[in-house]
Amino acid sequence: MCSKKREWSEPLASRSRIMGLDVGKKRIGVAVSDRLVWTAQGVGVIDRTRPDWMKRLAELIEENEVGAIVVGLPRNMDGSIGPRGKACQELARRLEEQFSLPVILWDERLSTVAAERTLLSADMSRKKRRKVIDQIAASWILQGYLDAQRRKRET
Repeated sequence: MCSKKREWSEPLASRSRIMGLDVGKKRIGVAVSDRLVWTAQGVGVIDRTRPDWMKRLAELIEENEVGAIVVGLPRNMDGSIGPRGKACQELARRLEEQFSLPVILWDERLSTVAAERTLLSADMSRKKRRKVIDQIAASWILQGYLDAQRRKRET
């Protein structure tokens, strides 16, 4: 089940990319790892208000040869899981069933804040930030997961 912590699968990582998702009510930021599974890169934003949003996600999974999905799990600062976190858990379960891929929930606390700071430091306008913030946040989530897995393998 997706709510249990999954361990890194070296054979999976060596043959496929990992997708990171920053899930919001209206948009999903999408990032994908490189083939070596070292770095994350934003690939787009999916509009969840469209009825075909799951089809678009399926296309991105296929195009990028994704073998696992990391879904950002928003936690409260005390570590508890609120309504948004529960919605992400439910979506993760649905994705696991829909795509028959491992889905890992990853603590995303402050990922959007970090992405916003990055864009502000690049002196990007508010209008431009709004267009890319979700995919940057997805990149932060996925990169955090990739870095943690690399540290785990190195110890």
